Amino acid sequence: MEITSREKRDRRKAFIAPFFLILIWSTGFIAARAVADHADPNLFLTFRFLIAAAVFALLALHCAWPKGRQFVMHLLTGMLMNGVYLAASWWAVANGLAAGVMSLIGGLQPLFTALIFALVLRKSIGLRSWAGLAVGFIGVALVLSPRLTGIDVGNMALLPILMGFGSIVALTIGIMVQKSSLAAADLRAAGAIQHLGAAIVTGALAAVMGSGAWDNSPTLWFSLLWSAGVLSLGGTALFIWMVRHGDLTRITALMLLVPPAAALQAYALFGEALSLVQLAGFALTLLGVAIVQRIRLLRRSRLAE
Repeated sequence: MEITSREKRDRRKAFIAPFFLILIWSTGFIAARAVADHADPNLFLTFRFLIAAAVFALLALHCAWPKGRQFVMHLLTGMLMNGVYLAASWWAVANGLAAGVMSLIGGLQPLFTALIFALVLRKSIGLRSWAGLAVGFIGVALVLSPRLTGIDVGNMALLPILMGFGSIVALTIGIMVQKSSLAAADLRAAGAIQHLGAAIVTGALAAVMGSGAWDNSPTLWFSLLWSAGVLSLGGTALFIWMVRHGDLTRITALMLLVPPAAALQAYALFGEALSLVQLAGFALTLLGVAIVQRIRLLRRSRLAE
């Protein structure tokens, strides 16, 4: 069968999108690090989400918007996927959970997705896919090993650890809901509503327990523009587009590459050392993700045959 020009464009997008997604999302670690000493995290996140929601709304002025129950579902999804996820993870780190441990917990997200598929939705994942996810997670642990050295997890408070895990559960549920009937909505309108939902969560937290810190430094404003424009408008929209058009296990497996990419950026920007163990972890992570991606491509080719 002859491939149409539209199908060719879609294939090019599907090939290029993962590289951009990993590059964009990995800068989130750098942005969080840059903001830490300049602003209250929930206040910063609120401004970020409100800016993104406003821009999405302007882009969606002439689009059909979700109404009624669909509007509420988009709002709740944004609360979970962006609001609860980022607010809970940032709170956990600010209240004693080591950043390396939080990153390691984040690496469990693809495994959480696979578990929900297998145990709740009763869908087959496949032994090799599980193996790929496990290899990738081990690679992430090796990449993060310098930040985990000397950490006494036993002396950490339980609540920050639970908040860290809760943030990843919220992200996982939010991602999976994107594959429901919500996928029929225009991406721009959906982005506006979902970022509004996220702003409601972080705005409430900023009002109740925030310090109100905001030093107006150039670093802070640049981080805000980057986070709203690149991470929220670009990264989140690209991720939701990929979730809508791809396999969830395959898409979430790509998230394993975010911590290694962030480590490479920290090496380039801040001169942080990269050990042989970290480089080996990077290679393992690539191998694990490649196993999952290869399996999904093989299944598609067999179906096509």
